Amino acid sequence: MHLGRNDKNMNLARKIILLSLILLLGACANYKTEEVKQVKEKKLYSSIGFALIYADGLYELGGIDTKLNRNQVIDNKLNNEHIIAMHSSLKKNTLITIINPETLKVVETKIFKKANYPKIFNIVLSRKIATVLELDMNNPYVEVLEVKQNKTFIAKEGNTFKEEKNVAEKAPIDAVMMDDLSENPLDRKKKLNKKNNFILVISDFYYRNSAENLKQNLTKKTQTDSFSVKKIKDNRYRLFAGPFENFNALKSIYISLNNLGFEDLNIYKE
Repeated sequence: MHLGRNDKNMNLARKIILLSLILLLGACANYKTEEVKQVKEKKLYSSIGFALIYADGLYELGGIDTKLNRNQVIDNKLNNEHIIAMHSSLKKNTLITIINPETLKVVETKIFKKANYPKIFNIVLSRKIATVLELDMNNPYVEVLEVKQNKTFIAKEGNTFKEEKNVAEKAPIDAVMMDDLSENPLDRKKKLNKKNNFILVISDFYYRNSAENLKQNLTKKTQTDSFSVKKIKDNRYRLFAGPFENFNALKSIYISLNNLGFEDLNIYKE
């Protein structure tokens, strides 16, 4: 039986339509596959504030009264003779860099454990790290940076200690390079003798009125007049507390703001 011309044309049309549908479905599948591959890069942790220098008395029962269970300041222990640190949110073995902004000394290490501790501190450090960084124990001000693995890290300190070398050799980093930090000794002495002024940043606002309204509200609730509003740039106004001369001076206002629901407040040095 022979097909007529019309039947042949209809078969050809069906084949074309079927082929078009197959190509279209394949293109959609490839598009979806491409979409799945697009993953946002993780934002690395960074913080500037005061470190809590570990001591056994902070872990033992009957320590300083805080909101932690059983009146402990810290709920985990570490060895003060090792270059190790604990953090409340960073996972164990996270590679970090700890910098003393005053001396520009740097320690590279990994998070030893996660721990709970008062939010006024941005990290818990062993006394060994505090000694290496030459921290002022009354004002242990540090910068903490999470280091992206398998990337070159540029340190800010020319003196590499033996313990730091061991950490660097074990860490999964392609290279460690040292900046030349040579400067006039007199300039360094002036920098170290400079008076400390710390400010507690609460929030930035688009409108000045919004910042002023919150300032008045916080002044009433905390019964202090340490709040100020400063214009950072056009349409950006910063509400902050301070300046404070030392850590102890800002501690009470920090705790008061925490109790009002303000968390993860940044402390900056002027």
